[in-house]
Amino acid sequence: MLISLIGFAAVLIMAFLRVPIAFAMGLVGAVGFAWLNRWNWTASLSPAAGSVLDSLQTETLSVLPLFIFMGLIVSQTGLATELYKASNAFVGHRRGGLGMATILACGGFSAISGSSLATAATMAKVAMPEMRRFRYSDELAAATIAAGGTLGILIPPSVVLIIYGILTAQSIDKLFVAGVLPGLLGIALYLLAVMFIVWRAPEKGPAGVRTAWRGRLSALAQVWGILLLFMCIFGGIYFGLYTTTEAAGIGASGAVLLALLRGRLTLPGLRDALLDTITTTAALFMVLIGAVIFQRFIVRAGLPDALLDLIAAYSLGPTSVILAMILIYIVLGTVFESMSMLLLTVPIFAPVIVGLDLFSAYGAIGQEMSLIWFGIFVVVAIEISLITPPIGLNVYVLKGVLRDVPTATIFRGVTPFWCADIVRLLLLAMLPQIALYLPMTIRTF
Repeated sequence: MLISLIGFAAVLIMAFLRVPIAFAMGLVGAVGFAWLNRWNWTASLSPAAGSVLDSLQTETLSVLPLFIFMGLIVSQTGLATELYKASNAFVGHRRGGLGMATILACGGFSAISGSSLATAATMAKVAMPEMRRFRYSDELAAATIAAGGTLGILIPPSVVLIIYGILTAQSIDKLFVAGVLPGLLGIALYLLAVMFIVWRAPEKGPAGVRTAWRGRLSALAQVWGILLLFMCIFGGIYFGLYTTTEAAGIGASGAVLLALLRGRLTLPGLRDALLDTITTTAALFMVLIGAVIFQRFIVRAGLPDALLDLIAAYSLGPTSVILAMILIYIVLGTVFESMSMLLLTVPIFAPVIVGLDLFSAYGAIGQEMSLIWFGIFVVVAIEISLITPPIGLNVYVLKGVLRDVPTATIFRGVTPFWCADIVRLLLLAMLPQIALYLPMTIRTF
């Protein structure tokens, strides 16, 4: 356990020194293997090399570039604007309605882009001018965009869920399906947060213009493409029509077809999307390789087993352990960004969750359901870090787009939203069926 804790501390120190997390975890894992093998470097580098080969030969990795490419192409189609107009047509006439429309549009865009940062950056350009036109406070307007952007980390196709699935050897299909209801719950809680804000301070979110039903149906007709694309991806996976890899290929092809039909696909745009896909995928592969090396070192050193022994020694129940994890994630979220938190904690906590045997009532699939539930739990937990100070990546992405809005104003505005996320996290802990109902009913390919 001592060796594991030293290795974990070394990764934290290197991260604080701004060493890329992939290299920090890979280096600590390799040196840790050497320590365990009495500095026999030949015997130590063999597990590290095996980790690299195993990571690169995983068939599931093929979904990453395809979904990333799909999101980049969709962002060029202008659908974000039409999603916002469609949402605004239905709820914009209410007090705080433009903020609610922003949350709904972010949820829809997240279902295709799979990226929180891309969702926040795109929706800032679409929603902020409209909210300012109706004299919304910058605090509420910026907060709804920053918070709505976090939905991209959970609603499928989520890159973070793919990474989690590879790290824990779990079905990407089931993880995607498991993320749907918690994602919808997140949208509902964010809408309640907007209602609460304008209830306390009506001047922050004046009502907009009511749209007639003809206009609403017309606006809804403009987003048929994104609805069809999402249903093809999610419906095909849920009903067992094809695998996640095939769904990714269909999604990427559908995005290109959609862009062509809308006349938005250009050769320079296609070239940029391909180059961005290559660079993003390469970076994620490096991160994954480093994480796998570190994960194997942590398991070999025995940290998860030591934690389980500690839990047994102090007779800690599952509730106490889960509450402790929530506290740890909230604290880590103040100093680490979401991907680093995922990579650092999953190798340690996932075996602990399996050892707790939370879902023994499910029989033979109890262990699988534990890891599926924990994947959604982790993603919601690290989602909070995207909007909490001082790191809050979504806030800083938004600040880069809205240079005239002070950072402190955005952080102050997002407080009700990360409080809503904590409520969602507690609901997932108390009612795991929110995440497990759909995976239990999925048809396998």
